[in-house]
Amino acid sequence: MGLNTEIELKLELAPDDLDRFAASGLLGEPVSVENQRSVYFDTRARDLFQSGFTLRIRTVGAARTQTIKATGASASVFARPEWEQPLAGDEPVVDHTTPLAAQFDLEAGDLAAHFTVDVERSTWNVEQDGAEIEVVLDRGLITAGTRQTAIGEIELELKNGDPKALFTLARRIEAIVPIRFGVMSKAERGFRLIDAEQMVFKAEPVELDREMRVTKSFRTVALACLRHHRLNEDVLRARQNPEALHQARVALRRLRSAFSLYRDLLQDDESERLKGELKWLAGVFGKARDVDVLLARAAQPELGERLKTARAARYADLFEALDGSRGRALMLDLYEWLHCGLYLSAPPAEFRDRTAADFAEAVLDRERKKLKKHGRALAKVDDEERHEARKDAKKLRYAAEFFAALFDDKRGARRHKRFIGAMSALQDELGTLNDLVSAPHVLCEIGLQDHPDAETLVVHADKDKLIDRAQGALDDVIDVKRFWR
Repeated sequence: MGLNTEIELKLELAPDDLDRFAASGLLGEPVSVENQRSVYFDTRARDLFQSGFTLRIRTVGAARTQTIKATGASASVFARPEWEQPLAGDEPVVDHTTPLAAQFDLEAGDLAAHFTVDVERSTWNVEQDGAEIEVVLDRGLITAGTRQTAIGEIELELKNGDPKALFTLARRIEAIVPIRFGVMSKAERGFRLIDAEQMVFKAEPVELDREMRVTKSFRTVALACLRHHRLNEDVLRARQNPEALHQARVALRRLRSAFSLYRDLLQDDESERLKGELKWLAGVFGKARDVDVLLARAAQPELGERLKTARAARYADLFEALDGSRGRALMLDLYEWLHCGLYLSAPPAEFRDRTAADFAEAVLDRERKKLKKHGRALAKVDDEERHEARKDAKKLRYAAEFFAALFDDKRGARRHKRFIGAMSALQDELGTLNDLVSAPHVLCEIGLQDHPDAETLVVHADKDKLIDRAQGALDDVIDVKRFWR
C-alpha cells in the first residue's frame, strides 16, 4: 500500500488511566513483561542529537544492546535508519559499523550519559480485522540528574495487514481511557528534561525534499502542524500559558492553510468534513485568544478582573472542546485519514507522479497572485475585504514556510529570508489594522462594551494611516524576488 505500510502510533495516557487500561483486560494477558533500563549518551554539546542521531544502551536482565538511530533529515542519507549491536560492558562503542565514525570525530571519553529511561514494558500481539499489530505499554520514569518525568504510553505498530485496523484498535482503547497522540520520542523528552521547562513551541522547519511526491509532502506538512499543536497543547494544559494557546491556534491555522493549499489533491468528502471540524476547533481557540489579547492591554484592576473571569470561561470552553467527544473524534479521524485517506490510495491522476518541488512552485505563484489581486487597493475596500487580504497573506506566509526546504540552495535561502521578512512586516501591519476593527466586537461578546474603561482596550490610531502602511508593506512583498524561481 505504498505510503501506508509503515505506521506506528504513539498514544499518551495519564497515570491513573494506565491502571484503568491495564485492569480493563482489553488485550488479554501480555506475551511478555520486562523491565528495561536505557541510558542515552551524547557529547557534552549534544552534537549527536543536534545532528539527528541518538545513541542508547539498553539493559534487559543481563543483556546489553547498543542502538544508534538516525532521525529526520539524517535518516534519509542512509540505507537504514537504525544500528544495533550487543555489548559486553556499559560504555558505548563507536566504530566503522556505525554511521557515527564517519559523521563525527569522536574519541574515547567524548560520550557521556545524559539521562536514563526506566520502564516496565508489556507487549501484546493483537489480531484486529485480519491485521497483525504489536502493542507495547511502557510505564516508568525518565531521570536526568535530580529531575524526573513520568512515562505512560502505548505504541501500536502494524506488522501486517490493513493500516485501518491500527485505528480501529486505537478507538477501542480510546473507548476505555482518554488518549492523546504522542509526538515526542523518549530521547527528545529526556533532552528536554535536562533544560529549563519550555513554555511555548514555535513551528519547526518542515522536512521536505524536491523529489518527494505531492501526496507524501502533504502528509509531512500536516503531521508537522499537528506536532506543533500537540506540543503547545501539553503546555497549555499544564500552565494555561497564553502564548502556548496562541501557538496551538497558529498550528491549527497552518493546518487549515495546508488543506487549502493542497485543495486540488484533496477532493474526497472526508477531507471536506475534517476541514469543517478544524474550523470549529480553531474558532474555539480564537475565542480564548481574543480575551487574552484584551487582558494584556488591561491596566485598570477591576476591568482586568472582569476580563480574567471571561478568560476563565473561554478556557473552560476550550478544554471542554478538546476533551469532549467531538474533539477526541476529530483527532482520531484526522490521524486515520492522514495515513489511510483516499488522497494517498487514489489521488487525482495529475498528482500520482508529480514532485513536491513542481507543486510548490505552482502553489506559491498562485497564492502570490491572489494576494496581489486582493490587496492592490486596500484603501478602496471595506474591512471585510481587507480581512480577506490578511488571510491571503497568512496563507502565502505559511506556504513559504512549508516549502522552504525545497529551495534551500544559497540563492534560494537568501531570497527566502528576505521574503519572510517582508511577509512578517505585512502581517504586523494587517494585524494592527485587524485589532482596530475586532476589539469592539470582542467587548460586545463578553458584555464589557459599556464598561467605563472599555475604551482603554481599543486600539486608537489613524485608520487611514494604518491602511497606507499596510498597502506599502503589501507592495514590498510583491516587489521582493521570489525565492522559488
